[in-house]
Amino acid sequence: MKIISWHDFEQVELRVGTIVSAEAFKEARQPAYQLKVDFGGDIGIKKSSAQITDLYRTDELIGKQVIAVINFPPKQIGPMMSECLVTGFFQADGAVVLAVPDKPCSNGAKLG
Repeated sequence: MKIISWHDFEQVELRVGTIVSAEAFKEARQPAYQLKVDFGGDIGIKKSSAQITDLYRTDELIGKQVIAVINFPPKQIGPMMSECLVTGFFQADGAVVLAVPDKPCSNGAKLG
């Protein structure tokens, strides 16, 4: 485990957003969804590719709040430009469990 400074941690923009769109990402090399996540008025809606198909269906993702890193540079993933990294935890079998707030939060709220 690498130790980082508090200053390093403060540079990461971990924000709460609500998934407003989720669809199969057919062009992805590994099974994934294309998500659109609403981070509120100041940040807006950002796109993300998420390899969460093992445990989630697209219809159950709509309206779910997630925690995402919003200040990585955009990354080209196949034909889409991913604008944020939706966070989750790997299980032993490789499936990803989304990192989510346990109570409703305002879109754009910062982890801190």
